Amino acid sequence: MEEIVKEEVKEVNHRRFRWIEIGHNITEEQKQAISKLPFKMAKRCKAVMRQIICFSAEKGSISDLLGAWVKIMKPTRADWLSVLKELKEMDHPLYLKVAEHALVEESFEANLRDYTKIIHYYGKDNQLEDAENILAAMKQRGFICDQIILTTMVHMYSKAGHLDQAKEYFEEIKLLGEPLDKRSYGSMIMAYIRAGMPEKGEKLLEEMDAQEIYAGSEVYKALLRAYSRIGNAEGAQRVFDAIQVAGIIPDDKMCGLVINAYGMAGQSQKARIAFENMRKAGIKPTDRCIASVLVAYEKENKLNTALEFLIDLERDGIMVGGEASGILAGWFRKLGVVEEVELVLRDFATSHQIS
Repeated sequence: MEEIVKEEVKEVNHRRFRWIEIGHNITEEQKQAISKLPFKMAKRCKAVMRQIICFSAEKGSISDLLGAWVKIMKPTRADWLSVLKELKEMDHPLYLKVAEHALVEESFEANLRDYTKIIHYYGKDNQLEDAENILAAMKQRGFICDQIILTTMVHMYSKAGHLDQAKEYFEEIKLLGEPLDKRSYGSMIMAYIRAGMPEKGEKLLEEMDAQEIYAGSEVYKALLRAYSRIGNAEGAQRVFDAIQVAGIIPDDKMCGLVINAYGMAGQSQKARIAFENMRKAGIKPTDRCIASVLVAYEKENKLNTALEFLIDLERDGIMVGGEASGILAGWFRKLGVVEEVELVLRDFATSHQIS
């Protein structure tokens, strides 16, 4: 058996990569990496891991190295997966090259999910062209796209801010003739949100609700945040209502976004109602929520009402923080009464402490 392996090594070494067992003439860093390989890892896997850890361009190409490994040691799919798992955990720079090469090796028995993982990996780093190349190679090898891999493409282009490409892949998903799942919908909704088109995202959300498919809480929050940022109070309220219909319990951040939307829109009464509803639900208001109510009062020039609001909070033991104080100070500065108000507030605070 040993003689056969030696002959195979000799045959393989006629190629550009020469398989020479790793000796002691390696760097300390390489020794450390090799010493950390899992004890239970198969010998053939450790053998190729040592080669990869000590690999350099002078030795040839990584494809030749892996080809030699396949020829000499006949790895199974489990061996490939073991090597890929270890390279990924190490965050090794050759992980993707090894993963891509594995796709063409018969012993790897590649399937759709293997391609999906690599596309997702490229998408995370915004390497759109590389991801497209993998998808094209997958199709050339006879694989047919399914909803999962097409959703991965929608998600990738959504994150990159390429709405048109995301829409193209979303349309491809529809052409499959299968019911769309919440991930497919969610990825497209996020694409619209990132493109500054929350209304179109909301339409898809309504389409989902009609089918009793509910998006993840992160999608609802993103849509609520999008409406809140532009001061679209009606949109923010609709999404907030949809959140509760979906069975998601609102938190202080979600409530704060609704109050902020009313604040930016200058609808002080509705901002105050949303604020009080939040308190009735047992959710402690943040300083940002208080600041948003003050912004709404300022837009409508309701200084007295704002001060009454603050006194009510003080009475209920809710202290005003830095953000709300900043809004108030800025408002007073515009009115040119900073010093006078500071004296009044100081006197108020002193009398409150005495009482």
